[in-house]
Amino acid sequence: MSQHNQTEQQVLSAVPAAAATPPNRRVLLVAGLIAFAALAAGGRMWYRGHHFVETENAYVAGHVHPVSSRIAGVVTRVLVNDNQLVKEGEVIAELDPFDQQVRVEQIQAQIASVQQQVLQADAQVAQVNAQASAAAAQVAQAQANLVRATQDADRYGQLYTAQMKAVSKAELDAATASRASATAEVAARKDGALAAKAQIGAATSAREVLKAQVKVLQVQLKDAQQQLAYNRIVAPVTGRVGKRALEVGQRVQAGQQLVALVQDNVWITANFKETQLAEMRPGQEVHLSIDALPGKELAGRVDSFSPASGAQFALLPADNATGNFTKIVQRVPVKITLKPEDLSAYQGRLVPGMSAVAEVAITSNAK
Repeated sequence: MSQHNQTEQQVLSAVPAAAATPPNRRVLLVAGLIAFAALAAGGRMWYRGHHFVETENAYVAGHVHPVSSRIAGVVTRVLVNDNQLVKEGEVIAELDPFDQQVRVEQIQAQIASVQQQVLQADAQVAQVNAQASAAAAQVAQAQANLVRATQDADRYGQLYTAQMKAVSKAELDAATASRASATAEVAARKDGALAAKAQIGAATSAREVLKAQVKVLQVQLKDAQQQLAYNRIVAPVTGRVGKRALEVGQRVQAGQQLVALVQDNVWITANFKETQLAEMRPGQEVHLSIDALPGKELAGRVDSFSPASGAQFALLPADNATGNFTKIVQRVPVKITLKPEDLSAYQGRLVPGMSAVAEVAITSNAK
């Protein structure tokens, strides 16, 4: 009986071992999916690491033009609003023109006064020219008198000699005195002619000085008129108004920034690590994601590389010659241009300062 019980117990204990449940297929499926996902992620990382370089240190950049006043004055009119689009040459604001207008009128009056003095100088030059002509005629007359007096003195000298006394001694002395007087008169007339010529030179020089003053005043008038034109502050380029610091009644100084004009032609400045630049070339395709445009992918191309790392342009560049040196991977700014169609499609929505993500396809052909 005991033997029978033992056999029965052995049979019952053998049954569970034979009927053990098979391995759980769900666990195997999950493990397989995890392994496949790991392989796929690893393959994707390997593929992207060999075909793309990426950085999140990228920002939208553009031309920002500060507009300032060239002269000091009080603002009388403001013709633009915040974020308004203005065209090149359009008037942004106007200053009170009274001071510059007074200056223009003052110089114009000075020019008119000096021009009258020039006319007087012209008349004086004509007068001294006439006096010089008269002096020259008097010299000629005096020389003619001298010739006649010399001839008379010579004739009386021949008639009054030791052998012949055809004239009296008094007549000879009178003829000799007339010759001496005529000689002196010629010398005096020549001196007068020289003085008249000197007066011509002085009058001409005075007239030229006045004409030079007119030219100087005309240059000053141009400057004053230009200063008057500076009361109209115009846009140097086409762009949108930003950072407006301009109100009616405000007194501005020369060089003070009043507004900033931002152009729509923007680009991307991406700061790549120096270790990422080995395979990058100008012309390579770039995939861009703008934080302000979620779900939108923009296309661009590598345009150029900065001539120095960002640290070199810092206000206080690091001095690596010191004993305390820690090697830090530097970043180099790279300019990335956008396609014209993307610029047109998102005009006004892409503004300088926005954050971006740039992904460069290093295996694409550089053009």
